[in-house]
Amino acid sequence: MNDHTILLDIHRGCHQVFARLLDHLESLSGVELHKELEGFGVPTIQLQVHHVIAAERYWFGVLQEKILVDEDQDRYPDVAALKSLREQVAGRSLEILAEASPGFLTTPVQRMTWGDKLKTLVPAHVVTRTQTHYFHHQGQILAMCRLLGKPGGGLDFPLE
Repeated sequence: MNDHTILLDIHRGCHQVFARLLDHLESLSGVELHKELEGFGVPTIQLQVHHVIAAERYWFGVLQEKILVDEDQDRYPDVAALKSLREQVAGRSLEILAEASPGFLTTPVQRMTWGDKLKTLVPAHVVTRTQTHYFHHQGQILAMCRLLGKPGGGLDFPLE
């Protein structure tokens, strides 16, 4: 197995788990999905989900020399809309990964980021960061679900 294949597997596994989390979120009412909870940097479950998906869209865009920053969270008010966004972003990211050469993934590149900041990035690190970001927010979302009386579980990264 090479780095390229491993990154594809990590991406697929991460999205497999996040899709199951979204299935769990269907048990929430609209009020619960949008309820602001203290102690979280992003205060609602809907905003947490949107944030993590939009972050993947942004960072894969940076790798393609695009700044894809949208404050479009209001366009995804419910779980069905968030699922659709996840599928779209994950599908595009998989296309980018599948088309990327192994050399590109492991070679530092100069890319412009938000605020016109030029950074040297290793694409494989960027990909890994987007996927660990999902698990960070997944933990926060599950904590929020527990606070709402709707705990979830069984969402560790699949090792099969």
